[in-house]
Amino acid sequence: MKKVKVTDHSKCYACFQCMVACSTAFYKEFDQDKSCIRIGNKKDGRIMVKACSQCGKCAQACEQNAITQNAKGVYMIDKKLCIGCGKCVAACPFEVMVQVGDKVSKCIACGKCVRECPMDVLELVEE
Repeated sequence: MKKVKVTDHSKCYACFQCMVACSTAFYKEFDQDKSCIRIGNKKDGRIMVKACSQCGKCAQACEQNAITQNAKGVYMIDKKLCIGCGKCVAACPFEVMVQVGDKVSKCIACGKCVRECPMDVLELVEE
């Protein structure tokens, strides 16, 4: 299974370059709400990076069967079948799916965020 993996949260200093790369790839602009990777704070103030684990809960929630797993294990959204209901977004346990109007997006393990991270917090893996 191909996915983006967080190697070490403690190395992240919240520069948001991963989020810039992701939102720009999907929406051609930087907007942290349009990024499929998230940087936030834990209750104790430490930085936490959230990335899609390719768990498939989004696909299970999709009543249109618009989310399917490809040969590399990546869950992909078929834009022709997606009606933008947002059930997949609500089902995501990591809160890394994005909905803007009726457009839904999720991590496709493209690696753009990995390449832009200056601290090597992220890696693209095949498990």
